[in-house]
Formats: sequence, C-alpha cells, structure tokens
Amino acid sequence: MKLNKPGQLLFVSLAGLVAAAFLAACQITTIDYVFVASSAGSGSSSDGAIDVFAADSQSGALRPVQGSVATGGAQPVAMAVTKNYQNLYLANQASNNIVHFAVDTNGNLSKKDVLSLSSEGTTPVALAVNTAGDHLYVALARHPGTGGQVAGGVLAAFPLSSSGAIGSAESNGSLDYWPLVVPGFETDLIVPTGVVVTQNDRGVYVTTFDQSAYNPGGSTTSTANPGWVFGFSAGSGLNPASGSPFKAGVKPTSATADPTNRFVYVTDFASNELIGFSIQAGYSLNFLVNGPFKTGNEPQSVAIDPRGKFIYVANALDSSVSAYAIDLATGTPSSALNTTGSATNSTDTQPVSVIIDPALGRFVYTANKLGNSVSGFRLDPNTGTLAAAQGTPYPTGFAPTALASVPHGQHSSQMPAE
Repeated sequence: MKLNKPGQLLFVSLAGLVAAAFLAACQITTIDYVFVASSAGSGSSSDGAIDVFAADSQSGALRPVQGSVATGGAQPVAMAVTKNYQNLYLANQASNNIVHFAVDTNGNLSKKDVLSLSSEGTTPVALAVNTAGDHLYVALARHPGTGGQVAGGVLAAFPLSSSGAIGSAESNGSLDYWPLVVPGFETDLIVPTGVVVTQNDRGVYVTTFDQSAYNPGGSTTSTANPGWVFGFSAGSGLNPASGSPFKAGVKPTSATADPTNRFVYVTDFASNELIGFSIQAGYSLNFLVNGPFKTGNEPQSVAIDPRGKFIYVANALDSSVSAYAIDLATGTPSSALNTTGSATNSTDTQPVSVIIDPALGRFVYTANKLGNSVSGFRLDPNTGTLAAAQGTPYPTGFAPTALASVPHGQHSSQMPAE
C-alpha cells in the first residue's frame, strides 16, 4: 500500500508516539539505593570500599550509579542507617573506627566525622541506630587487659547530633560501656556478634556466644550455656533487662525485632535454627513456646520486612535465603513455600548479610562474601515467597560483608496499606 504525503506524516507521528510510549514503559525508575561494603577497594588503598547501586522499582534489579567510596578504614563489618535516611555509619574492624557518612537524595555519600576506638582497647563488631536517630549502639570486642578487665564483649551507646555527628560514649558509672558478662562466669570470654534496637527505641539486644564454653577445634574452660542475648531497656541511659542475659542456643549471630515491638528473632549459626522471643515487661525475653525454627545451614543474618509479616534468613553454608511468614498473633514463623515447593532460594556463594528494601518492602538482597556479589529477589507481599530479580547476582568489590539501603525520594511513603 502506498501512502500519500499527509498519510506518511500521520504514520510517522503514530510510530513516534508508539515508540515513546514503549520507551516510557521500559524506563528504569529508581526505588532505593543499596550500599554494599566490601573488604578491599579496587585501588591500592588498604581501605575497604562501598559500592552504590540503584534498585529498579519494577524488577528490583541493581545497577551501579557511582564509583566506589572509600570506607575510611580496613575490614568493614557492619553498616547502619538513620530512619530519616540522611546518615550512614560504618564500622571498620581492622582500623578500630566508625565512620559517619551523610547521604543525599541521590544516594551520594559524603564522609563526615570518624570515631576512633584504638585508644579504647575495643574493636567494633555490629551497629544499630535507634528510630529517633539520636543514639548509635555499638557491640564491641574488648581486648585482653584493657582497664584491668578480662577480654570479652561490651555495649557502647553514642549520642548523635541533629546532623548525625557522633558524640562521646555515654557513661555507665566510671566506664564508657556496659560489660557483657554472664553471672557466675565472670571470667568467660564473651564474643558479641550483633545488636538490634526495637522501633520504639526502648529495647536494645546484643547477641553473643561464650567462647570459653563453645570453641570448635579448641579447648573449653566453662560449663556456661554457650549462646546468650543481653537485653537492655533504654531511657535515661541503659539498664539491664530483668533476667538478662537470656539463653540463646549455641552461637547466635544476628538479631532483628518486629515493627510492633513484640518479638525478637535470633539466628543460631551452630544449630541451624531461628530462635524466637517474645518481649516482656521491662524488655526481658521469653522463648516462643513452639520454637526454635529450622533454617538452612549456618544462618548468618536475619531481616524482617517493614510490615512485620515476613522474615528472611541468609544461610552462609547453603548459599541460600530461607523465607518465613509470621503469625501476627503469636509471632510464630512458618516456612513460606515458593511455587517450586521450596522454602529456600539460591544466592551466590556464602551470603553473610540480608536486607529488605525500605521503600516498598518488595525486594530482598544478600551480600555474598565468597561470591563477591549481591543477590537480589522480588518479594511477594501477599505470601512472602521470593523470585530471583532480573540479572542477579550483581558484581561487587572483594568479599562484601555488609548491606544498607535508603529510599529514593518520597518512595518510603508508598508502603502498601494493610
């Protein structure tokens, strides 16, 4: 068919409109920025590196959006973000410091202040920021002989200014930290592994294990329970919760708290279990009566979605993520089965950190230490099951160990209503 000139113009115009509509439909919209801390950058510096990715709102796929940012120290192990998403804190274990970064609306990081812990005789292990954004809680390993004390774990509370700057540690009597000591076993070596704050800012929990009682391949010198969670109530300072510390399996490695401030969940690396607790008056803990709950092998990290409906556990040895749906009345997690009939989802090698996107709560990401990558998944908000994101896994720097994420723009207000 041959078109006259007006017909040709009309055809070209329509074709252009169709093409424009197609491109608009395929346009990538950033929903979150994902930060990945790796043990070594690509340059000659001994500092670690933070890779910054943008997450696509439809698929959850990640793409790099800027060059790597130096962590300000060696061997980054943990990151935490304030709830206004304007400040990021990173712990460098080998450099014994905590670095504060400002986060702009495009996910760019600007290094601000640095808190050195070298003179304190402690090494940072894990970080958590309260909802108000005015306190940073740090689980620290204490070096032998520091201040005449035995080696072990401590918890420090650092006030944060309105701009996110880190202040001096709050005092616990004559000390600038709260010792993590098991009553009756005061000389045992307590190793901290994680810290979490409830969303109402009133409960603080530190996961630890007693190396004197649990030391694979080495000698043990204690009959104490090997795994413990230390609980504190926060208000005018920190106060140990009644009954703290609480028994927690063999080697608890991480913890998360639900958004309603009713439950705490802890991964047990040695027993391949997820331990559930209900939060009692004064922020003491009781076991969930029907737990613990089976995970994959060597669960390393745990996260709960912003609605409090689903839990995800990164299993380091299995290179997988376990998915659970939560009974909102009892806190009991049950396996969320995918269409394949499995409750687990394959990642790249050795996932050690897991997060859920804060904007819509629709995507799950793991940092894969031996895979030098991040794995991404789409979360079904109705069932909690996962499906691999497009293009996963995504290459990172060497041996990524920690993840954090902030929403892009006002997407945090778009969380679906229940």
